Amino acid sequence: MSTIPCRVPPNAKGDDTGIISAFPTDAPSDSSETILSSIPSDGRADYPWGMKKELIGKVYVAGHRGMVGSALCRRLADEPCEVITADRGTLDLCDSDATLAFFNQHRPSTVIFAAAKVGGIVANNTYPVEFLSQNVTMAMSAINAAYAAGVRRFLFLGSTCIYPRDCPQPIREESLLTGPLEPTNEAYALAKISGLKLCQYYRRQQGVMFHSAMPTNLYGPGDNYHPEHSHVLPALIRRFHEAAVESAPSVTIWGTGSPRREFLFVDDLADALVHLCMNDDPPDWVNVGTGVDHTIFEVAQMVADTVGYRGKVVTDPTRPDGTPVKCTDATRLHSTGWKHKVSLADGLKRTYQSFLSENKAGDLRSV
Repeated sequence: MSTIPCRVPPNAKGDDTGIISAFPTDAPSDSSETILSSIPSDGRADYPWGMKKELIGKVYVAGHRGMVGSALCRRLADEPCEVITADRGTLDLCDSDATLAFFNQHRPSTVIFAAAKVGGIVANNTYPVEFLSQNVTMAMSAINAAYAAGVRRFLFLGSTCIYPRDCPQPIREESLLTGPLEPTNEAYALAKISGLKLCQYYRRQQGVMFHSAMPTNLYGPGDNYHPEHSHVLPALIRRFHEAAVESAPSVTIWGTGSPRREFLFVDDLADALVHLCMNDDPPDWVNVGTGVDHTIFEVAQMVADTVGYRGKVVTDPTRPDGTPVKCTDATRLHSTGWKHKVSLADGLKRTYQSFLSENKAGDLRSV
């Protein structure tokens, strides 16, 4: 029987195991077995009639309910693969035995690890124990279980906060572990460095395709808009939206407004991750960014314009700024043939429309 290269429909629904079927409902009962038996061991395919390389096989997305995981599932709908997900009630990634059992049961050929405990400056400063212990435990559990279960490719998602606070700008991958970290998110950074290094060591020692991607500051549909736990851009969107609704005369932002930040639309990140999963020999870790930065004050003004706020933007220099400058050098990723597509201005418009829709439906994420 010939294989059927079918795609996950955009509105696909998972069953109670969290599996989204990639096979048409009218396909023969043995279609999935036929397709999976024809998948190369690395979970990629080059079709002989000149089509682009595509990601096939079973792909487990860890953290599928988060902003990044949701974007990944949207992006993977364009690939002929079977997407596997599991919510926290089904799988506790901090439980190494349960994680190994899950991998042995579902046998993914590729794992994209986007699960993490995340938050902004306030949350990182207040709960460093949780940020370090939970993120380290999840990463170690998943990476070790993936190797034990014979997963062919593991892509670990980190953050550019792994780099030293005062490393040369723009940030190159070689800057890792060359100086002290930013104190305000050191715990989270240490956890991500641990995951990156374990993947690197498995690849070096065991020859498996375990590698990492370090994205810059992310934003987009499905972001966390909690007033204390969110990152800078979703926090600004919520505050300026509320100020516009209430006709507030001014909005105060933390710090001097002078730190420079780079932002990447989450759907661009998802596309980059799928691109890396189809790379024959990806770097051990690679920055994922735009290479374009803005001051926080400039970003605040852009958000104000996007939501239609006409009041005054005020800075509060008594509050911490965080890292003075953070902008990635994406040369290594660009050399693999990928570049971002969405500008900050366009991404903000799309994100705000998503915010309005989620808020109206009562689905706004605030955790």
